Amino acid sequence: MAGLFETIGGVFMDNRTFGYARVSSREQHEDRQIEALTNYGVSRDNIIVDKCSGKDTEREGYQYLKKQILRSGDTLVIKELDRLSRSKSDIKQELEYFKNHGVHIRILDIPTTLTDFPPEQMWVMDMINAILIEVLGSIAENERLKIRRRQREGIDAAKKKDIKFGRPTLELPENWEIVMQAVEAKQITVSQAIGQLHISRSSYYRLKQHQ
Repeated sequence: MAGLFETIGGVFMDNRTFGYARVSSREQHEDRQIEALTNYGVSRDNIIVDKCSGKDTEREGYQYLKKQILRSGDTLVIKELDRLSRSKSDIKQELEYFKNHGVHIRILDIPTTLTDFPPEQMWVMDMINAILIEVLGSIAENERLKIRRRQREGIDAAKKKDIKFGRPTLELPENWEIVMQAVEAKQITVSQAIGQLHISRSSYYRLKQHQ
């Protein structure tokens, strides 16, 4: 859910290693990610959790971590690449941002990102990571597209079964015309009309809007 994030423990420690976890909704649990991050050595106080979709990077907790907390020389640890985003272009853009800002990224499901190579061999690590990120980024994006396709197929199937979405259509009360004439003639108030029609105020204005 957009706009919902939290820190685990509420206080940021000073070791400059931070963790980030994301689940798609309030109902999902981040425990598996938190456990993986703490097992790697990230302080629970230094973990930010977002509870919203990974369709883009505009998440309150992530943006706060990225722009207000992380600085050059820091390390950011995530369990899986798609915690950053399920869009391959977004993943590449975010990784490039962190590289340009001197933030080290550790991705637990990409072991080569956990290895410190000698400076003269950094090109090897960069090449390996680029290949892995390309593959995993494509998988994450395909999964997002698959979810959207399933949702679309579900909606289409429901429509074929004449299942309606959104608010149900309101039917006009039998005495609608008579009551409306009385309202227009100022013989009764809107509140009195609603009482005579036996509908809610919101239903009254919805019906009025479509007349």
